[in-house]
Amino acid sequence: MSVDIALTARRVPRPMRLSVFYDGDCPLCQREIAFYRRRSGAERIRWIDVASCDEAVLPAGINRETLLKRFHIITESGDVISGGPAFVEIWAQMPVFRPLAWLAKIPGTTTVLEGSYRYFLRFRPRLQRWVS
Repeated sequence: MSVDIALTARRVPRPMRLSVFYDGDCPLCQREIAFYRRRSGAERIRWIDVASCDEAVLPAGINRETLLKRFHIITESGDVISGGPAFVEIWAQMPVFRPLAWLAKIPGTTTVLEGSYRYFLRFRPRLQRWVS
């Protein structure tokens, strides 16, 4: 007696690559995150609105106030990255932005991104008022 075993493919969810912590009360941040979430690859990113999430969702050792002041991600390996370099990690997960992530590997580029991000943070409150 032979037994035929039919192998069926089953869809196994791919693991999340990043957890992104953003300020959901910031109109600029809301728009930017909505833009990213519409892109291929975004489904593998865990998007966490720090302004409204439960305290238990926040990463150990980083308080809500710190997360609201600056853009943070946690990689699959547990590394915490913030500011300009965090955007590079997001870009690397999305096919349409991978060329930008590749360009960011040029020496000095992440330093420029970080400086640009810090400059943006100085004007963020004013920009928020214009967008809202």
